[in-house]
Amino acid sequence: MRLAKEYYKRHATELAPDLLGKLLCRKIGDNLLKYRITETECYFGEDDTACHAHKGKTNRTRILYEEGGIAYVYLCYGIHNLLNIVTGEAGFPEAVLIRGAEGFSGPGKLTKQMKIDRSFNGESLILSDKLWVEDDGFKPEFKAARRVGIDYATEKYKNILWRFILTGSK
Repeated sequence: MRLAKEYYKRHATELAPDLLGKLLCRKIGDNLLKYRITETECYFGEDDTACHAHKGKTNRTRILYEEGGIAYVYLCYGIHNLLNIVTGEAGFPEAVLIRGAEGFSGPGKLTKQMKIDRSFNGESLILSDKLWVEDDGFKPEFKAARRVGIDYATEKYKNILWRFILTGSK
């Protein structure tokens, strides 16, 4: 079942672990790809020095301030498109980075396989016929860890356990 609008209105801190085990779905022509989400990271507000919105609202980060349920896709290192899911209520910047899915370790490899690029920035995961998330009832077990690749963040935010990794099912 496709996740509804209300699902995405919760905070990224709650949704990041809850998205584990859900199915990331991408329709390309007649093909439907579905991959189980295995790793996520939370980015939460302007105080989070690892969050793109840390320095406030800009043209690039404006999507993070929207109501939850849309995609935030950005280019990392000039090479990889990374998919984030905007969460929460409008006005507060927060999102969940999809770091991995079954068969793909790394957010860039996943988006390359699923042909997700910056044209998906702002795409509604609620209404889109190209990109959405489904819940098939899978009950994940997971562990929390430090986020990856954020050496520029303050110690508090470098060390916060906002990365979630699927370890199995209940």
